[in-house]
Amino acid sequence: MGRGLIWATAEDLSKNRGKVLSLYRQILRSLNSPQLPLTYAARLAKKAEVRSIFLFGAEERSLHNIADLIDTANYSLSILKKGRLP
Repeated sequence: MGRGLIWATAEDLSKNRGKVLSLYRQILRSLNSPQLPLTYAARLAKKAEVRSIFLFGAEERSLHNIADLIDTANYSLSILKKGRLP
């Protein structure tokens, strides 16, 4: 085990669960936007990437890694929203 990692308790995990699920759903919805210049195959590939990231993130027990997942999801969502602007 690495030094400096703070392991999440069940309470910590339950606090973050709603936020992580919300971000996951928002990212998948954003990828469905017809205003994004993606082909159907590219959309499916991006959705598969998002699913795998969140699947591995669901197994995390480190507070630092969970915080990083949330930060990365927020950043990705902001990029996707900017991509939809005219």
